[in-house]
Amino acid sequence: MKYLIVGLGNIGPEYANTRHNVGFKIADAIAEDAQTPFATGRYGDMAKIKYRSRTLLVIKPSTYMNLSGNAIKYWLNKESIPLEHLLVIVDDLALPLGELRLRAKGGDGGHNGLISIFEQLGTPNYARLRVGIGDEFSKGHQVNYVLGEWLPEEYKIVEDRFAFAVKIVKSFCTIGISRTMNTFNTRPPKKSSEKKAPDEEFPSL
Repeated sequence: MKYLIVGLGNIGPEYANTRHNVGFKIADAIAEDAQTPFATGRYGDMAKIKYRSRTLLVIKPSTYMNLSGNAIKYWLNKESIPLEHLLVIVDDLALPLGELRLRAKGGDGGHNGLISIFEQLGTPNYARLRVGIGDEFSKGHQVNYVLGEWLPEEYKIVEDRFAFAVKIVKSFCTIGISRTMNTFNTRPPKKSSEKKAPDEEFPSL
């Protein structure tokens, strides 16, 4: 069985350490965990990973964010991968910094990458791993925040979640979306001095 795992981001060194590129960072973590290098191909870089009789095609599109759907549609068709085997990794302003949420479907929430995917696939019914980047920006500065570089203390929080994200991806490809959501959709561990709040639903992007 084949799975298409797509980390969203923008190519180029000027975007490498921006919040918008966290999908690329997690794609890198998946490939590093499997000790599999990326190779440049049509519409992006790909790492082809074998895991428990599955083939994971991990893609970092070269189309820039607002044309991400072109790469996804191409590889789904070329490799004859069903839509239920697609997982998109995307930054999310609606989630607290470092929080990970797996969803089976959802809207685009104004995210250019997700808008492009909907335009190409004609449906929002595909899995996405949402990565919280926080919303610490003043009114009217959303674009600057998203395309801004991580502060060191912010990136440390997010980077510490990469290994957990890799586990989610592996689980998605082996036991499916529903069981993986039930297993992994939890909040990051809180400090012992903090009061634990019950989990809650977050709006879909």
